[in-house]
Amino acid sequence: MIINALNSNVNVFMADFEDSLSPTWENVQNGLVNMRDAAHRTISFENTVTHKKYNLNSNPAILMCRVRGLHLKEKHITCDGTSLYGALVDFVMYLYHNHKALSSFGLGPYFYIPKLQSYHEAKLWNDVISFCEDEIGLERGTVRVTCLIETLPAVFQMDEILYFLKDHIVGLNCGRWDYIFSFIKTLKSFPEKLLPDRNLITMNQPFLKSYSTLLVNTCHRRGAFAMGGMAAVIPSKDERENLKILQKVSDDKLFEINNGHDGTWIAHPGLASHVNNIFKDNFSSSQTNQLDFIHNEEISAEQLLEACDGISSEESMRSNIRISLKYIEAWISGLGCVAIYGLMEDAATAEISRTSIWQWIKHKNKLDNGKIVDEQLFRLYLEEELINVKNEVGIEKFDNGKFDLAKSIFEQITLSEDVEEFLTLRAYEEL
Repeated sequence: MIINALNSNVNVFMADFEDSLSPTWENVQNGLVNMRDAAHRTISFENTVTHKKYNLNSNPAILMCRVRGLHLKEKHITCDGTSLYGALVDFVMYLYHNHKALSSFGLGPYFYIPKLQSYHEAKLWNDVISFCEDEIGLERGTVRVTCLIETLPAVFQMDEILYFLKDHIVGLNCGRWDYIFSFIKTLKSFPEKLLPDRNLITMNQPFLKSYSTLLVNTCHRRGAFAMGGMAAVIPSKDERENLKILQKVSDDKLFEINNGHDGTWIAHPGLASHVNNIFKDNFSSSQTNQLDFIHNEEISAEQLLEACDGISSEESMRSNIRISLKYIEAWISGLGCVAIYGLMEDAATAEISRTSIWQWIKHKNKLDNGKIVDEQLFRLYLEEELINVKNEVGIEKFDNGKFDLAKSIFEQITLSEDVEEFLTLRAYEEL
């Protein structure tokens, strides 16, 4: 997968040790080894069944490493009896083993930093990065980072985050899925901030458009890049269905371009040519960014906190239950990125599904069929949807999987008195 990603028609491949990785010790080890081999451009693979060989092209995409968030420890490594943080393990291992090889190709150690909630964390990261540069004799600024603005508190501190990372920052990114999750989690006590069906929460919603606009303005005023969000859809083999998918992607990317973003993400290399063409058609021939684009509009706190209109449906609640069950089961089985119902689900999208239900239960939300969401209704739907999941995946896969454990974890965190900070913290106990 790493070889195919680096060979695809994209500028950058971001290897994700965070929301797309279930951090089993085997996954972490293999990931770090593969990143070393990719950075050294020695990575290769032969399928033992088909004997098909995979090697890097002569000019692969630029490699970036997305480290884990600061909340998650790496329980398999200790130092003097103290567990290390996964973020620091990922960062130091990639930097130490690969900085020389990357330099020989005219590149550097490039990182994505997730889950920041305040400038204090940005300063911590800057101190860590600067210390490591000094330890291995690198010039200040050799390490370059892009920070995801994917929590509600962080969007109010973007100037400060840019300032404290000024020696290393490349830009900020709209991590839209985690941001929606954070919006629910941060404003959990306010019934007027209740969000509707997940599929209605698009970037055109006022609170998300304001978030995008503020990020663009903040970055461009300081000469930093403003990355757009991820298209989480997966291309379909059905031609008609694929046309609908590509239209959704087009609408999403045109919104980002028109709102001033400099680049974007996709979840699947099958979308690369389509999205490249959108940017080519909407950027001039010499244009590689929109750093001179600044909105006249000044974004207020009220706009960032604005409620989101839309229905709450039984269909969406049931879908969220099935997605949560399937994703948690995959995660505790060692797979952190799963295609479910045409979307690439990772921890962030699964977090939206489970916290949406928690929020609906908390505030006794009324569905469009008149039913009130409470613990009893959730338990009823959970039992029914577990059966539907069994029918969808098949009896053999269900019986050999960890669906009962996934149900137990999901039920526990959804019915907790307070919203659980991260589902992965609870699920990590099972790895």
